[in-house]
Amino acid sequence: MSQFRSPDAFERRNNAAAVKKAMLEKFRAATQAPELESKRQERLAIAQARAERQTQRDAEREAARKVREAEEARLAAIEAERQAKLQKEAEELAALEAADKAAANEVLLAEQKAKRDARYAARKAAKKNKKRGY
Repeated sequence: MSQFRSPDAFERRNNAAAVKKAMLEKFRAATQAPELESKRQERLAIAQARAERQTQRDAEREAARKVREAEEARLAAIEAERQAKLQKEAEELAALEAADKAAANEVLLAEQKAKRDARYAARKAAKKNKKRGY
């Protein structure tokens, strides 16, 4: 029966270097394959097309955003104009109501004064009649 022989450090180092060299050669051969270059070119073309589509989508979104903002600004201006008109009409209505209320108050005061004057005149006439005796 043969005895197991353990490789020494020198052999292990040489074996590891040989394995590394074989792996490197295998990698170099794979990277220089023509089908890999064509796949890389395809991936590059796809990436460029994707970037162009994204740029186009961004431009369309920006244009749509600007249109939307312009429309919102126009609607806001219309709403502000409508609010100003409503405010002006409300102020005019309040002024008319105040004028009507003042006129009604004057009429009421005039009626009250007329009633008061009538009572005063009636009292005077009653006093005068009492003095005369009939």
